[in-house]
Amino acid sequence: MANEDRTAIAVTPGAAGEDVNDQPMRGVERRSFLKGVGIAGVALSAGALLPEILSAQAGAATITKGDAAILRFLAAAEILETDLWLQYQEFGGVQDDEVSKLASQFIPGYPAAPTGGNSLYIQDLVPLDSDMSQYIHDNTEDELTHEVWINNYLMAHGEAPANLDAFRTLPSSKATGANQIGRLTNLMQLTVDTSWWTRYRSRTKNPDLGDSFTPAIPTLAVNQHPAIPRTDNDANFPDFFQAIVNTAGFHFATIEQGGTSLYPSLAQRVTSPEVLRILLSIGGTEICHFQTWHDKAGNAPAKDVVDPVTGVRVTFPDLNSPTPPPGLVLEDLQTNLIMPEPTFFLHKRFGPVSIIRPTQTKLAAMGAVKALTADGLFIGQSDAFFDYLTKLATAADAAQREC
Repeated sequence: MANEDRTAIAVTPGAAGEDVNDQPMRGVERRSFLKGVGIAGVALSAGALLPEILSAQAGAATITKGDAAILRFLAAAEILETDLWLQYQEFGGVQDDEVSKLASQFIPGYPAAPTGGNSLYIQDLVPLDSDMSQYIHDNTEDELTHEVWINNYLMAHGEAPANLDAFRTLPSSKATGANQIGRLTNLMQLTVDTSWWTRYRSRTKNPDLGDSFTPAIPTLAVNQHPAIPRTDNDANFPDFFQAIVNTAGFHFATIEQGGTSLYPSLAQRVTSPEVLRILLSIGGTEICHFQTWHDKAGNAPAKDVVDPVTGVRVTFPDLNSPTPPPGLVLEDLQTNLIMPEPTFFLHKRFGPVSIIRPTQTKLAAMGAVKALTADGLFIGQSDAFFDYLTKLATAADAAQREC
């Protein structure tokens, strides 16, 4: 299968546990795991092997292999988030050196100085919210601290960290504002699923109960769309450039709603109360991110434009139109409904309740990998990259809560 066509990764039935209360299973043994992933799983980026972390190993309590597998997968997910958020930061974030200096300590070859941003990108963020640049900056910093902290915790407990440095091979945008370094993620060919918008407004359906949802922006769910300019030539088409920024605005929330669900889903499988505390604490910030971007995406200016390079059309409708599309009601799209509407949970006999959804734990990690792959983030990545993520996700999904 060509890399560009990979939209899902199969998992052998039984590779993950059926239920969090199944008999305990040991995760992938560390020695065989490291052998399988090679250089990618051995060490953190240069500068991250903190002496105090290493010296703490001797006295640190051990954690189960399942807990380590879950944390390692989450560290990898945070590394991927950091990579994409750094690209957004370079174009549209506040251009102080706080984020770039921090990133340069942990990402090989990442420049310590800010890029100066892209003035048109920053300008087109303002209709979504005047504080967008600050929010992008802070979200980027958050994800970077998440990946580093989780990896440090793993090493302090004698466990291998997640490391994706070997896969930083994708090209950067050539537009003003982008650092010219290897990337893990591709923000120039996205297929963005915005069904989270209607999912969080539904009062009768829950994906954990098998329900599906209509995307708020149907054209983003098909074909490929840039969320950052590919070259400075994109700036010659003002309406299309605004559509690029609109795409980013919805993609911000698409990414963060995944984290919002992933942390509570995997928390149901951990053994250690301290690891549970970690997942609840970091997961809570992902929820903060999601609600922020959920609020801002609804301000995206209505646009109906054609990509001058690919010929692909993208349409951003007025989501507050009094005549919603067939099959939807006004509340399904209403832009100021950014808090989860009550819906059914566990069983309909309990009635509706406002919740995070989905939180089904079975195959939660593989589900995240499949969603990110379908998003187009990994177009151009190698088979070795997908194999590494599959190993991490399979080990995380196989984790069982132990007595």
